[in-house]
Amino acid sequence: MAKCRQSSFRRILVTRILLVFVPVLLFGEIVALNKARSSLLNTARQNLTESAVNKGEKISDDLAALRSNLITAGQTKIIQSGSSSQIQQFLKQLKKQLPTPIDCLQVTRIKKGEIIASSCGDQEITPSGLSPTSNDVDIQFILPPELGKTGKRDKQNQLQLFLSIPVSNQRGNLAYRLSMKTTLYQQIPNHPGSLTGALVVIAEDGRVLAHPFTERIGTNIKDYADVQRLQAIVKNALSGSNNSSNLSFIEGQELVAGFTATAKPITTKPSQRWIVLAVTSVENALFGLEEIKLILIVLTVGLIGASLLASLYLVPYLAGPVEELRDYAVNLHSHHAAQPIPRNFKIREFNQLAQALDQMVERLKDWAEELEMAWKEAKSANQVKSQFLATTSHELRNPLNIIINCVRLVRDGLCDDREEELEFLKKADDTAIHLLGIINDLLDISKIEAGKLSVTLVPLDLRQLLLEVINLQSVNVQHKGLQLICDIGDRPIPIKCDIGKLKQVLINIIGNATKFTDEGSIQVSTNINLTNHQPHVIVDIKDTGIGIDPGEQGKLFRPFVMVDGTTTRKFEGTGLGLAISRNLIELMGGKITLESLGLNQGTTVIIKLPLIDIALLPNTEKKDVVGNGVRSQPLR
Repeated sequence: MAKCRQSSFRRILVTRILLVFVPVLLFGEIVALNKARSSLLNTARQNLTESAVNKGEKISDDLAALRSNLITAGQTKIIQSGSSSQIQQFLKQLKKQLPTPIDCLQVTRIKKGEIIASSCGDQEITPSGLSPTSNDVDIQFILPPELGKTGKRDKQNQLQLFLSIPVSNQRGNLAYRLSMKTTLYQQIPNHPGSLTGALVVIAEDGRVLAHPFTERIGTNIKDYADVQRLQAIVKNALSGSNNSSNLSFIEGQELVAGFTATAKPITTKPSQRWIVLAVTSVENALFGLEEIKLILIVLTVGLIGASLLASLYLVPYLAGPVEELRDYAVNLHSHHAAQPIPRNFKIREFNQLAQALDQMVERLKDWAEELEMAWKEAKSANQVKSQFLATTSHELRNPLNIIINCVRLVRDGLCDDREEELEFLKKADDTAIHLLGIINDLLDISKIEAGKLSVTLVPLDLRQLLLEVINLQSVNVQHKGLQLICDIGDRPIPIKCDIGKLKQVLINIIGNATKFTDEGSIQVSTNINLTNHQPHVIVDIKDTGIGIDPGEQGKLFRPFVMVDGTTTRKFEGTGLGLAISRNLIELMGGKITLESLGLNQGTTVIIKLPLIDIALLPNTEKKDVVGNGVRSQPLR
């Protein structure tokens, strides 16, 4: 199988930094550009909407001012006098005083239609269809003339308004008409980046009344390709919405427009509201985007170069310690002498890594020693188990031989009398009970190893149970000529345990004390401790027997381990009793330990069990039970 292509840590570090940094930087640049574009468009839309509102308000304000000035001028005595020279002089002064530039001021006779005075010569400015009897100011818009012979319109030619008011003579009869013609809104060329926008005015019926391109004035929006968006703008504006939208007057050119509608109809014929738009191109709205792009490109190139330099600068600080630690780890097996691990790096984490590696090496050495010791112990345990199997086989074979021989003697009629038969049968029965105990021990230890040994905890009086066990063991104690001392007090000792299992443990321990004691005494005592957080009772079973070497005491609670495991040993047994006892006591929430000063100095087994409330004990009569050979002493 071919090896995967490998690279050095330094190269990987540099390439990975660049591979991560450059895409992130480019992605950030794209996001920034999109955000800048969106921000610029939003700003343009807001500015264009405000500009459209301002343009609409200016048109309305200028028109209101002209209307007011026209009414005031119509009420002067000079106009009412009908004097041509005086009116001509008055019109010149009025044209200068008006705040809005005026194209023409003119006074005509209503009946004859002749011009009395005019600021624009003899040119007639009155449109056709004008009502001669109207007493109010008549306002109409005048579209630019059609294309002439040149095929072009005057660049300054925009939507014009005609305002007129009838004027009475000195006798109070309508005799004259004061007329005014003015350009609606002067288109001012916008500088690049300006967001005031060009003026576009659309009537309710869709006619274009003002436009930066004069050839489009007088056309209808229904003839445009972008008619749907234009109609939506008209509808929204008439509903009172001041907003912005994208549109396209010219195919392929995207525009941004802010729009509003005049508050009331401006002209009287037809009586319609106007939609005022401030329009600019998307390119103009995004005028500063190119500079932002240039800045981002310069910034990107600079950051990539800076990241490369930073990578090359940081690599020795990062790769150097790794390479030193690698060399130490690779050459660790070849160090004949203890080589110190590299330390004193400039980066704290590498020093911590070096310390951890050093500790790991030390732990590996310790584990190697522990593994060697465990191997030796396993080897020893295997020998112990073989010893145990041999001993157990001997312990099982001897009782079986005794039982078989006793039964055969009775069966074959080799006994002298009935009394001798009964004696052999009793011996076979005792041996069978002993054999059953060995088998039970083997079953219990197998349950312990399988984790299936369980106990049933019930409240009971430990003192009463101790007296029962002592009475059962007193015969064996007296048979060996030992003294059995019972110091368990005269009050109930409430505990919660498995009666049968605890009885089994106590019989086993007192039986062991009897087995390993040839002379002296066996003392059973209790001591109650109520001072700790968990009240408990301590049961001491002390003998004056052969004792145990301190180095061997730790083995006694292990299964399959005996101090003397030979088949020719002096004392019978499988060596499982203490191991089973320890597990049973622990299942009942207690603890069992063993103490001995040494050989021929006796042994003390200590059992610690938690106490419970005495009220939990069953209401049974509690008696002190003193068996044969048992001397009861008061609780100390």
